[in-house]
Amino acid sequence: MGQDSRDILEYYERRRREYQRMYDIPERQGELADLKRKFCEWFDGRDVLEIACGTGYWTNCIAAAARSVLATDLSEGVLELARQKSYPKGNVKFAVADAFSLAGVGSDFSAALAGFWFSHVPIGRRREFLVNLHSHLKAGATVVMVDNLYLPGRSSPQAPRRDAEGNTYSVRQLSDGSRWEILKNFPTPAELADALAGVGMAPSYQQGQYYWTLKYQTPP
Repeated sequence: MGQDSRDILEYYERRRREYQRMYDIPERQGELADLKRKFCEWFDGRDVLEIACGTGYWTNCIAAAARSVLATDLSEGVLELARQKSYPKGNVKFAVADAFSLAGVGSDFSAALAGFWFSHVPIGRRREFLVNLHSHLKAGATVVMVDNLYLPGRSSPQAPRRDAEGNTYSVRQLSDGSRWEILKNFPTPAELADALAGVGMAPSYQQGQYYWTLKYQTPP
């Protein structure tokens, strides 16, 4: 179950010019600044594989600390915007890649970042995504995820339905007037632990006011 990747791709192609507005909300700036500081520490000197990089908001952040970054996304349109940002160290490359296959990206990364992506992974494909991601990383690599907490009255409205697998959907309206239902789950710490069982080590879950982060290592 889940959502056709073509629908997701069209949505993000349409949304790309307004995507970063979610990072401009004034009351969230303090927490975002804290996350940036943590990421600089966690990715310092690492070769990072970034999943679903979007328009490069986090790419721009982690590139300041990482040795190298390969930023991937399924949408060439959002990658076009990500490439326009400044990367003074010249250590960032971009690639069109499906997050579930990551075909052609290599397998020699010492860290990975999945920013605001895991919430879009169908429940039945969580394990598949993680196992494949880990196959592209070195043993003992650091993996970091960051995503939204559900905040009633502040998060996008939820559609009044669940599919047969239990996935929930967010109702989005773009500036062009189009309306979308996008698969958007809000996994609990217990669900994250269950997805990582046997494939991730030393998980550390942190919850802020607006976002959660999960940091762990791949097996040695």
